[in-house]
Amino acid sequence: MKTKSRRMQENLKKITDELYSPVEAIKLLKNTANAKFVETAEAHIVLGLNPKYADQQLRATVILPHGTGKTVRVAVITKGSKIEEAQQANADIVGSEDLIQDIANGKLDFDKLIATPDVMPLIAKLGRVLGPRGLMPSPKAGTVTTNLAQSISEFKKGKLEYRVDKTGIVHLGFGKVNFNSEDLLQNFESIQESINKNRPPGSKGKYWKSVYLSSTMGPSINIDLSTLKS
Repeated sequence: MKTKSRRMQENLKKITDELYSPVEAIKLLKNTANAKFVETAEAHIVLGLNPKYADQQLRATVILPHGTGKTVRVAVITKGSKIEEAQQANADIVGSEDLIQDIANGKLDFDKLIATPDVMPLIAKLGRVLGPRGLMPSPKAGTVTTNLAQSISEFKKGKLEYRVDKTGIVHLGFGKVNFNSEDLLQNFESIQESINKNRPPGSKGKYWKSVYLSSTMGPSINIDLSTLKS
């Protein structure tokens, strides 16, 4: 039987069985984030969805007002005059057929891949490479667009794509634990508002079932759903 580390045992003593408000949970999350690196603040949200049904699938994006705390490398596949537009918008990697070939060869040194609609037929063959990594461009994710400058800027500032997994849970990082509490709270509230706004048409009954916050290496903190911002 695997035993808990001394650090985790000490952290668990700080958490009771009670339900916490987001404000209380974020303070506790910061207090229990004592690993040897700057941990990510995470939200794990159980929704009343069964994604095996098409009308209960949730996939959307949210812009975190205070960013993610991570440096996002953006690659763009396009052609013609759009190549210069992407370069001027500070994309980290820009290309056309050459970049497609690099990706096919396993070169994936980027965090987000954006494409213009005219090159999507060329990118289709990369599905096996990009799909499992969640990097395949998609209109729903805002990564297939003609407005490259806006899309590049948003992802670099903290735009996140999220989706419900096969068990009906959304997992999201919403900042770093060295953010101040108010910034983390505003980021979390933005996620909540986005999930509510994008509620699938097939969702019936109770939509939010449970929410837990944690740091990367910290214990889960159960949120009182009645305290969520309406």
